Amino acid sequence: MKFNRLLPLTLTFLLIAGLALSACTSAPSQEAATGPEAAPAASGEQVTLRYALWDANQLPPYEACAEKFMELNPNIAIKIEQSGWGDYWPDLQTGFVAGTAPDVFTNNISKLPEFVSKGQVIDIQPWVERDGVSVDQYIGDLADLWAKESARYGFPKDWDTVAVFYNKAMLEEAGIDPAVMEDWTWNPQDGGTFEEAVAKLTLDANGNNGLSPDFDPDNVVQYGFITENSSADGHTQWSHWGVSNGWYYNDGPWSDHYYYDDPAFIEAIQWYADLHLEKGYSPPFEDTSSLGKSALFAAGRGAMTTDGSWMINWYAENTDFEIGFGKLPIGPEGRKSMFNGISDTIWVGTEHPDEAWEWVKYLASSDCLDSVGASAVVFPSIQSGVDAALAAFEAKGLDVSAFTEEALDPEGTFLYPVTDHASEIVAIMTPVLDSIMLGTATAADVLPEANAKINALFD
Repeated sequence: MKFNRLLPLTLTFLLIAGLALSACTSAPSQEAATGPEAAPAASGEQVTLRYALWDANQLPPYEACAEKFMELNPNIAIKIEQSGWGDYWPDLQTGFVAGTAPDVFTNNISKLPEFVSKGQVIDIQPWVERDGVSVDQYIGDLADLWAKESARYGFPKDWDTVAVFYNKAMLEEAGIDPAVMEDWTWNPQDGGTFEEAVAKLTLDANGNNGLSPDFDPDNVVQYGFITENSSADGHTQWSHWGVSNGWYYNDGPWSDHYYYDDPAFIEAIQWYADLHLEKGYSPPFEDTSSLGKSALFAAGRGAMTTDGSWMINWYAENTDFEIGFGKLPIGPEGRKSMFNGISDTIWVGTEHPDEAWEWVKYLASSDCLDSVGASAVVFPSIQSGVDAALAAFEAKGLDVSAFTEEALDPEGTFLYPVTDHASEIVAIMTPVLDSIMLGTATAADVLPEANAKINALFD
């Protein structure tokens, strides 16, 4: 029997109370130091820790956390290294192999199993027990996502959901009330009322929208919906379409079987690609892959797109028009958003494990996360940080309820796929999804073979 495709968490129920009140040489072996018993105690001598993260939007608040931490720990200097998502993971793997990885790095839950299986990260549970750190301070079950059996590899720092980002002026000009997002629908056959809105928001050079019989899909000046370049997990791109159509990636965390060959997924992906290929409602894949959906949206090329809550601040600061955030459409199996979060992990090759532990512990403390929340970038994993974030977004005049209400829905979220072989899955799926988005192959033709290759990785 397949794993329950939706993964409601205790988190959801605890969020209800909290949010209602407030409105990620050769590699060292697994025998390397794995905790305070195996590592020498912090010497008190001056050391420098390299800390890597990928999100430029979160760089300023974590720079502020580093300043506070260094005041409290004058013998530890923090050197922050930021690179974009596309370079971050290959650089990290190169560092593991060469023995030059950062002491501490921001981790994504999808990457954790591979790092654990290769012995590249330190189990921090011995430090947790030594210092009496309570994981109960973190909202719901978030802390459990970073533990496997008796080991723990990080503390949760935030959570996120996905919603619709829209250009308020474009909706107003099309006569679309954003209130439709409360109950709009989607299906892979005709797109539901969501696709109807997308069509109405798509304009050709002669002023015809996508509902007009005179609409010219080869001469579009305003797209109704901006799709995104390929991604093996489809986090902000297609995950919500697939899951709301009754599909799920695999049999649950740490499982060894994927379902990219499921008809429910195949038809959802083909519908997504056909928004451009067949209908002209979305930009060409060449544009989204080279420029990026956020840049296209900010340039006024389209009325709507989907993105994660960690991008709220970027859109607010990089658009010269008013933006809004709406709920994802309700699919055949309901409204579904991926639920994810990040943590910080200690590289097994660090020369300063005790100092690295002190930094990891501080990064996931209320002292740091309250500051992160106040920056209005993400929703932290500690309730006081969430409260600070909500207040900061409200002060900016941003209604972020679409994200929080999706998180509060006990049937509305699902987990990021957590299994081994993440990099191999990316290598298999990315060119396949590219071919679908480019129209050089159909989902039905290529996804079953790709899925067979992925499942063979676990044999």
